[in-house]
Amino acid sequence: MHAASPSPSPDPDTAAAALDRVLMARSAPLTSGLSPISLSLAWQDWAQHLASQPGQALRLAALAQAGAVEWAGHCASGLCSDDETVRRDPRFASEDWHAWPWSGLAHAYKRSERWWDEAMRLEGLTRHHAEVVRTFAHQWLDLLSPSNLPFNPEVLRRTRETAGANLIQGAQHALDDWRRDHGLAPLQPPEREFRPGIEVATTPGAVVMRNRLVELIQYAPATATVQAEPVLIVPSWIMKYYILDLSPHNSMVRWLTGQGHTVFILSWKNPDAGDADLGMDDYLRLGVFDSLARIAELVPDESVHACGYCLGGTLLSIAAAALARPGQVEGAGRLAPLASVSLLAAETDFSEPGELGVLIDEAQVQLLEAVMAERGFLSGRQMAGSFQFLHSRDLVWSTRMQEYLLGQRSQPSDLMAWNADVTRMPARMHGEYLRRCYLHNDLAEDRYPVEGRPVSLSDIRQPLFVVGTEKDHVSPWRSVYKVLRLTETALTFVLTSGGHNAGIVSEPGHPKRHYALLACGAEDPWMSPDDWQRAAPRHEGSWWTAWHDWLLAHGSGRQVPAREIAPEAALMPAPGAHVMVRYPD
Repeated sequence: MHAASPSPSPDPDTAAAALDRVLMARSAPLTSGLSPISLSLAWQDWAQHLASQPGQALRLAALAQAGAVEWAGHCASGLCSDDETVRRDPRFASEDWHAWPWSGLAHAYKRSERWWDEAMRLEGLTRHHAEVVRTFAHQWLDLLSPSNLPFNPEVLRRTRETAGANLIQGAQHALDDWRRDHGLAPLQPPEREFRPGIEVATTPGAVVMRNRLVELIQYAPATATVQAEPVLIVPSWIMKYYILDLSPHNSMVRWLTGQGHTVFILSWKNPDAGDADLGMDDYLRLGVFDSLARIAELVPDESVHACGYCLGGTLLSIAAAALARPGQVEGAGRLAPLASVSLLAAETDFSEPGELGVLIDEAQVQLLEAVMAERGFLSGRQMAGSFQFLHSRDLVWSTRMQEYLLGQRSQPSDLMAWNADVTRMPARMHGEYLRRCYLHNDLAEDRYPVEGRPVSLSDIRQPLFVVGTEKDHVSPWRSVYKVLRLTETALTFVLTSGGHNAGIVSEPGHPKRHYALLACGAEDPWMSPDDWQRAAPRHEGSWWTAWHDWLLAHGSGRQVPAREIAPEAALMPAPGAHVMVRYPD
């Protein structure tokens, strides 16, 4: 008999890395998933630059002293309520805040915000560290805002008017939220329920393809004839697709079918631990390329108007660049060709990525990868927590004051319900996305690999329709605009009112909507974002109508009989199965 051979000892580097990942993952809840290294480096950078610049320190001290003297003088004369910065802040919009002594308190608070903004003006301080310190300083200021005081003037007035009923109702709201947060009650109470396939995502259609990652939905025609070129929509997989098919009155999908378009949309899978190995290449191949192959079977001999929203737009731009390069991609001959590319609030250059960039650097990504390695995915709650942190003023403090102290619940809406219907992200994909796009900016630098070879957006020759939104904090419009510098094709840029979500869901007839539009030819000289904004004509109404006209102008102009969904092609009715999967995390 032979003695059993001893098992090989683990590689020291691998064992050390595994131990470090476990320790980082277990410590992450103590810092709410934020890297203490990133935070400490940012504060250290700021503090050391401040200590090494006594002139700036004296300037800040003088500003604080001058502000205190001016504040005291204003309070003594009763003019604090004349501060326009106070009146423009929605937290102090009530007239209750513009009477003594509350006006002085609000005035002092706004001055402290301005002082911290001035404190970031230190020579040599890196932009990222300045943004981190500014963000965290404002987080503390938002927490300490006088509007959060339980005895602020709005709460006192409301308590007098209701004889204290607001506080009782607020306590009930707080208890309901606690029960939902701990899985003891449905995420949405019955009175505000928006269920996919019933209240939202109700446009008739069918799933016509399913693979490991996506369901491809084709929608039933709403007109007797349709445009020859179908529309394929690639939504972001950070949230579920039906933001573009909300209630019937504000569904982009339903509106497009009503204008005579054959519409397809991807519904991404809500991944679990078994999908941890899915990467960006899988999202490209299984999402975009497989869908184009299926459309080529269903609508043969026609090109496709492809549209991507948010992260889906980033992925679509990668796909378009890969299909445009010499040699294309493996199996490209079976894919429906692209007639045009539309990018909605989608970044392709991540050098100025907006608020999410504040939370992304090497140390933070390393911590996230350690957390995801344990479970195989980033939970929807963790992603939602990042947005809540960055928008704590509106999503946490103002909401809590309204609901817990004033006893008033926010009015339910389909957009709120969609926002609460969070999804997961596979560990490998999310790590690749953060590193390749946010940290290394590979797409803008022509380094992003598809099938082992880098792609360049300058290879795209299809016309582009690009939409940015005025109040977008996720994909700032000036960052979205940078695609003009990266491409060499005709491009129409639109700047619309609203934010990242509400600016895109901007149905015709929605009040107080407007947009600016200006087309740039492939040979036109570069225009800065500010020059473009000054030159672009403003239009009232929804940008959807301008997009529809643009699609018609960049298609063949042919109309064909309405394309009914063949019974043998329909796997199940829309909205399909992927959108129904929810996890209690």
